[in-house]
Amino acid sequence: MFHVMFLEPRIPPNTGNAIRMVAGTGATLHLVEPLGFDLSEPQLRRAGLDYHDLASVVVHPGLDAALTGDQLAGSRVFAFTAHATRWHTDVAFEPGDVLLFGPEPTGLPEEVLAHDRVTDRLRIPMVPGRRSLNLSNSAAVVAYEAWRQHGFPGAT
Repeated sequence: MFHVMFLEPRIPPNTGNAIRMVAGTGATLHLVEPLGFDLSEPQLRRAGLDYHDLASVVVHPGLDAALTGDQLAGSRVFAFTAHATRWHTDVAFEPGDVLLFGPEPTGLPEEVLAHDRVTDRLRIPMVPGRRSLNLSNSAAVVAYEAWRQHGFPGAT
């Protein structure tokens, strides 16, 4: 399965929605500290509903720790940015791939986009003049594309 990673997320409902999404797809959600909220916040719990116990969520103390840990060592890392030239649909995703998204509202900083573990920069197509999609919506769009490419394993 694949991995969804949020670098320093700020808005609890986005992370709650992502918890529901990874529970539904069988992916793992990786949260890279510092977080802009406490994991017990009511907004996070409300957005995740009763999926918290069904989701695989890992919290990492920093990006390097996340990317060098045993679970993600050797995985391809795709960084999502509105400034990329390749669409997310241009990639043949592989099991174990990491889908890396930046914090709201700034997105991934240049030093993360240039990180030696980043395999490629990708974007989600939008009509001109729009800055970005909501974080949890962006993650869901890409996660479902990665899952679809493999025939939705585990789905009923």
